[in-house]
Amino acid sequence: MALHVVVMAAGKGTRMKSQRPKVLHRLGGQPLLQHVLDSAAALRPAQTLVITGHGAAEVEAFLAGRALSCVRQVPQLGTGHAIQQVLPQMPAGEGTVLILNGDVPLIRSETAAALVAACADQALALLSAELDAPEGYGRIVRDAEGRVRGIVEHKDASPAQRAIREIYSGIMAAPLPALRRWVGALKNDNAQGEYYLTDIVAMAVAEGVPVRAQTVADDTEVLGVNTPVQLAELERRLQKRLAEQRMEAGVRLADPARFDLRGTLDCGEDVEIDVGCVFEGSVRVGSRVSIGAHCVIRDAEIGDDVVIHPFSHIEGARIGGGARIGPYARLRPGADLGDEVHIGNFVEVKNSTLGRGAKANHLAYLGDATVGARVNYGAGSITANYDGANKHRTVIEDDVHVGSNCVLVAPLTIGAGATIAGGSTIARPAPAGQLTVARARQLSVPTWKRPAKPKKG
Repeated sequence: MALHVVVMAAGKGTRMKSQRPKVLHRLGGQPLLQHVLDSAAALRPAQTLVITGHGAAEVEAFLAGRALSCVRQVPQLGTGHAIQQVLPQMPAGEGTVLILNGDVPLIRSETAAALVAACADQALALLSAELDAPEGYGRIVRDAEGRVRGIVEHKDASPAQRAIREIYSGIMAAPLPALRRWVGALKNDNAQGEYYLTDIVAMAVAEGVPVRAQTVADDTEVLGVNTPVQLAELERRLQKRLAEQRMEAGVRLADPARFDLRGTLDCGEDVEIDVGCVFEGSVRVGSRVSIGAHCVIRDAEIGDDVVIHPFSHIEGARIGGGARIGPYARLRPGADLGDEVHIGNFVEVKNSTLGRGAKANHLAYLGDATVGARVNYGAGSITANYDGANKHRTVIEDDVHVGSNCVLVAPLTIGAGATIAGGSTIARPAPAGQLTVARARQLSVPTWKRPAKPKKG
């Protein structure tokens, strides 16, 4: 039977106190909604429908170009009303509908698949959990034999029902024909004046349709986000999960509680990561790599046997094997470092390639440069690559030595084996194998006196 996935993403999220739609707030570097869509995609559904409402234009812009459909719920009159809007977009006939929530981001695809299997196109399957603090959630109501008889929303629950710890997560799987029938019969005679999707449970029971509640072992999968505090708490849970996955794969984390992954991180063997590091986008790390404390690494490829010292910032860079980076180094997009390159403290590299064994160890800038092998680039030296309108390239060939405090004015080529004297401003090509000096002649004036303030009478 065909699987149809519906993602609820219409809520206003008032308690987030933000102009941004709630489902677009970020968790682990991605919008909440993206996490849900990733889990759904793993099930290979025949159809995915996202219900939008508050901030619909912004949510739909985020979803543009994807193989899914958006259905607006206007006005928003409850979860049952939301499903009423989306059912006309589904084909007639048999099938299973899996209903997910855009603000319940950490549902695993395996858990969702098990719920679909429990539905088996004939039962109403609910995802539940046991919570120590179930406030705000609908409660699963069972009879003396443990059979599910209904769901009561927190606002409508009696004191005895509020004492129930088994909650309904908002995630369910239902046979499509039965769902059409039940949703069409919903009433709004409740405290909120809304159409509750949870009322279909009592309808299923009345018809003799099996109602199966699947309880998750890890309540992280069913926790929703309604406030910034809840978002931060879920971030910690997610990071704990991600840290444990990396450690099980062999990565050594100095303190898993001080590790943040906001994208993907693929590591080879014997990788050591110190505290406070943040990984964003897509990061690939080779084997025997050491990453010091408080580094930020985004969209980077790091070779084998690399040492990255603390407080380095790396983005859009490739680092060759055996390189040494930092501390306090900054590699910007387009930095392509060969094997055994050294980039030291307070050195910035942008859109530049460095050949094998090149070194820039102190207080330097390399932008829009092609640097050869074994080049030594002195402290305080910079490439002046921007003329106020356009960027220009500097070419430094193999075995060049650039002294301290030099300015290399692009476009410029420095020939192989050349030496640039410290303090020089080089604006014309420097010949290979020669010493090039471009600085004023030193002059001492023995009769000169420093100005002094007049003495007060």
